[in-house]
Order: sequence, then C-alpha cells, then structure tokens
Amino acid sequence: MLKMQLFLEGTRLLLSEPTCFLWIIFGVTVGITFGAIPGLTTTMAIATFVPLTYSLSPVQAMCTIIGLFVGGISGGLISAILLNIPGTPSSVATCFDGRPMALKGQADKAIGAGILFSFLGTLFSIAALVTIAPILASIAIKFGPHEYFAVIFFSLSLIITLSSSSLRKGLIAGILGLMLATVGLDPIVASPRFTFNIVDVRSGFNTLTVMLGMYAIPEILLSVENLKSLSQSQILQTEFNMRGFGITFSEFKSQIINYLRSSAIGTVIGILPGIGGGTSNIIAYTVAKEQSKNPEEFGKGKLDGIVASETANNATIGSAMIPLLTLGIPGDTNTAIMLGALAIHGITPGPLIFENHGPLVYGIFIALVLASFAMLVIETLGLKVFVKALETPKFLLFPMIFVVCVIGAFGLNNRLFDAAAMLVFGILGYMLCKLEYPRPPLILGFVLGSLFETHFRRALMASQGDISDFFTRPISAVFIIFTLGYVVYSIFKLKKASRAQC
Repeated sequence: MLKMQLFLEGTRLLLSEPTCFLWIIFGVTVGITFGAIPGLTTTMAIATFVPLTYSLSPVQAMCTIIGLFVGGISGGLISAILLNIPGTPSSVATCFDGRPMALKGQADKAIGAGILFSFLGTLFSIAALVTIAPILASIAIKFGPHEYFAVIFFSLSLIITLSSSSLRKGLIAGILGLMLATVGLDPIVASPRFTFNIVDVRSGFNTLTVMLGMYAIPEILLSVENLKSLSQSQILQTEFNMRGFGITFSEFKSQIINYLRSSAIGTVIGILPGIGGGTSNIIAYTVAKEQSKNPEEFGKGKLDGIVASETANNATIGSAMIPLLTLGIPGDTNTAIMLGALAIHGITPGPLIFENHGPLVYGIFIALVLASFAMLVIETLGLKVFVKALETPKFLLFPMIFVVCVIGAFGLNNRLFDAAAMLVFGILGYMLCKLEYPRPPLILGFVLGSLFETHFRRALMASQGDISDFFTRPISAVFIIFTLGYVVYSIFKLKKASRAQC
C-alpha cells in the first residue's frame, strides 16, 4: 500500500514538471548517439551533460541522466553489428554474432532483436530494482574481498568457453590480458609496475583504449588489405524488408529462457560494485554458449549470442542503481557520476532516501520505464537509417571511424598517450587476428585482472595470509568449488570432443 502511494506521488511529481518527458527523450537520443559512435561511451555522455543539469530541478536532472544512461548502453549495439566495433564496452560480446549476421544479410534482424531484448532486459532490472532492491542490497553488502575474489575467479574461468576451438590460444590471450592489467600503479601500495619510467604509463591502460585498439583498428586494417573491396565502394548490400523487430514469434519464444537467464546474470552482476555491463555481456554470452545444444554455431551469426549480450548489459542498468540508492555505493562508473549529480541537488543516497525523498525515488523508477520505451521507439524508428549505413563507402567510413576513435581515446584524459596506446593495441589486435588468436579472452582478462588482484590481496590482508578463509566463508567457498568443478568439466568436455574428432 505504501509502495502504491509512493508510485502515485512519483507520477504526480513527473506530471507537475511536463518538461521531464522532453528531457528523457533528449537524454535517450544523445545517449544512443554516444553509444553508437566508436570512441564515445555512456560515461562520457553522462559526464559531458551533468553540468547542463545544474540549473534544472532534481527530477529534471535525473530524467536527463537516466535517458543518457539507458540510451548509451543500448546504442553500442549499432556499431557492434554494423561495423564489428563495439560502441561501448557493454557491447563487446554483441560483435561476436552480430557482425556475422550482418554479413549474411541479416543486419535488420540482428539490430531489431538487439533493440527488443535491450528493452526487455532493462524492464527486468527495473522490476528487480522496484520489488527486491532492499533484499538484493542486503546480500550485496555482505560481499567482502573474499566473496568478490570468488565471483571474479569464476568469471575468469569462462575464458575456457571463449577460447573457441583452441584452448591453448585462448588461455594465452587471457593471460596476456591479465598481464596488461598489471601495468601501472600497484592497486594496494601504489608503487609503479612495468612502467619503464614512463610517467604516462603509471595510470595504466584505459578499458576503452584497449577495446578500441583490439576491435576498431584491426577491423580497419583487415578491410584495407582488400583493395579491390575498397574500390567497389560498399561494405555490404543488404535487403531491408523487416516487419516488427525482424524476428518471428517462434524465434522470440525460443529465446525466452536465454532472456531470463541473461537478465538474471546482468541483474546480479549490476548489483556488485565495479563490475557492470562491460563484464555481464561477456559472461551471459559464454553461459548461453555453454548451455546451447549447438555451441559450435556461436560466432557464426547465431541470434542467441546477441540476445544474451544485449539482455545482460541492459539488465545492469536498474540493478546498478540498487546499491546506489539503498547504500550510497555506485554500481559502476555511470552511477558514480549519478551519485555526484544527486549530491549537487542536495540528495544523499542511503537507507533513509526512501523516507526523505520517497516521491523522487519512485519518480526515478518511472523515468527508467519511460526512458526504456523511448529507447525502443527512437532506435526502432531509426532502424532503416542504421541498416542503410551498411552501404556507406569504405574509403569514407573507415577514415572517419579512425579519426573518431583517436578523438575518443584522447578525450578520455586529454592525453596523446591514450591515442598512441590505442594504436599499439590496434597493431596487437591485428596480429592476433592474423594468427587466429581469440580476442574476447584478452578483453575479459584485462577487464577483470585488476579487480582479481585487488580483492585477492585485500582478502589475504584481512585474513592475515590465511588462505583457508576462502573456504570457510560460505559464499566464497561455493563460488570457488563451483569454479573448480566447472574448469574440470570443461577440460574433460574439450578432451572428449578432440578424441571424437580423431
């Protein structure tokens, strides 16, 4: 009864300021644009437009930021599918099957399904935010360094699934990603490591820099290799005759289990601070591949891969706000900026926020739902334009992408070093492609490497070096035992498959 009253008050608050709906549309449109352009991210969109909210009311400010958040996370699927370049870290796994589908003339189906399940994934996490926020937050607050280490340990074990046909090459790529994550200042004592006395290297490598280098630059170089293709001026011709979202009702029904599973993965990961959509989309993808009856079809244009990735990364949107609102702890970089925006308007997140600012909180819930519908409509209406981008001449498109990537890398910290690092990673990514080494394990290793080391060392410090604490704490023990079992099972399965081929 109290929740219903708060919902009514939240609705009344939004209706009392009709411009809120315009700010939501504005935020979603700008967010999609930032997400779709390689080199620009959701975080950059929110950070850029937060100053714009200074003169707005608290509810108008949050509507704008929520629009940017929802639009930015979903917008990354556009360039991931059309160009094989993830617009944001949250869309890395979308490339794996999105681009192959586009090359088969199914770009409309890939984008349509991505938009639809982005929308549904967001709604799932909003439902979790509204109904079970206090319960989930109470579980998340019990996570210490031991539990975080165990969760990340399990996530790293998914490198086996991402290794495709060659476990050896996949492990090498994953270890290389872990090694790259150690470059910079030590996360515990802040001493420089592997910096070679270069000051700029002390801050380590930015995730966006590595991601652009691994995907954008190799894509450009591999395309330039085929000069005949460049002279033909077009990337790909595709027929665009899509009805609805490009998928049949039977295809939609076949994805329901995948949708629910990926939504649950994205929601749980979104609650854990510091992990977010950049990890959830890869984990959901690998789990979908592991659970599939035809895992060999993944990476060749399978709809399940797009559904898993886009559902999971959008399911982190609502769940990342659970620790933000109930505990005052941001779930990712986007909600960290939201925390600052709330502070600017005199709102302090925490257990008392529902008592002190109940109508505003439920106004935020409603704004999330409205932003989700706005994203669905705006991206769907622009679908023909997005698919038409496949006909853009390569000799015009790729130089523009390259320039945008350099600007995006430079704009991270206003340093030429980041742009240069992106080029170095681009050459490395190109070499990995030519040698047929998978890039996803490297990305996963790099994203989780620093967190893996930090929580492991903090756990040892808390237990004074006693490793047995990892197994005496229930949550940690369950994850570690499950991970070890999963690794043994996966290796046995791979060996059995290799014997069958012989």
